Amino acid sequence: MAATIRNFDVLLSPHITEKATLLSEQNKVVFKIALDASKDEVASAVEAIYNVKVTKVNTLVTKGKTKRFKGVKGRRVDVKKAIVTLAEGQTIDITTGL
Repeated sequence: MAATIRNFDVLLSPHITEKATLLSEQNKVVFKIALDASKDEVASAVEAIYNVKVTKVNTLVTKGKTKRFKGVKGRRVDVKKAIVTLAEGQTIDITTGL
C-alpha cells in the first residue's frame, strides 16, 4: 500500500503526552488528525505510512477553550485525536520520525 498525499493530510502529528506514553504499553498510539477525517481514513493512513496492521480506531474531539488576553476574548482551535490500536506484535516508534 503506497502512502498518498491524503494520508499525510489525515495524520497531522503524533500526540506525545504522559497518558499517550502509558497507552503505548497497551499497543496503542495517539495521533492528532484532521477534523474531517473518518476512522476508516485514519486506519488506512496509519497502515500505509507505518506498514502496520490496525485493529481499532477511537476518535475524540477536544473543544477549544475561550481565553482572554489583555481584555480581548479569543478562542483556541478544536483538536481531533485518534487512539489507534495496533495488532498484536506490531509497534510504531514515533519518537524517531519517518
